[in-house]
Amino acid sequence: MSTRGSDSGRTSGVVYVHSSPSAVCPHVEWAISGALGVRTELRWTAQPAAPGQLRAECNWVGEPGTGARLVSALRAWPMLRFEVTEDPSPGVDGQRFCHAPGLGLWRACTSANGDIVVSEDQLRTLAANAKGPESFSHRVDQLLGAAWDDALEPFRRAGDGAPVTWLHRVG
Repeated sequence: MSTRGSDSGRTSGVVYVHSSPSAVCPHVEWAISGALGVRTELRWTAQPAAPGQLRAECNWVGEPGTGARLVSALRAWPMLRFEVTEDPSPGVDGQRFCHAPGLGLWRACTSANGDIVVSEDQLRTLAANAKGPESFSHRVDQLLGAAWDDALEPFRRAGDGAPVTWLHRVG
């Protein structure tokens, strides 16, 4: 994840569509277009980790909260594997969203360098509710999105070197 700078009131991020059936690809582009307010045409390539599926990614620039709008739009297709990042901006935490079939959606705040940020309240709840080392470890894995990383990692590696599209939110 990058720490591309943002001017006042703007941020940036990346949409990674790790796998999509070809018939859904135009719908994904329409959904992204609606969330960004600008026509989107992605460059789709084969996804070697899922024969018959396609993958694409795009960088975006927009106002804080655009990442959540993108995720809301993409959740309409539960068969998609995707990630959306939003870089931190003045007064606003960064975010990372991951979606995988069978797991659903996971979200976390991120620091300027892309690390997952676990809040004080989350740590207090974890400490109060952990019933031993295994319970504690399992809950830490949940907070860090380990199941989503495990599910998406083969699709990330298969996309190394794929083309990237830049998009800017209007307004």
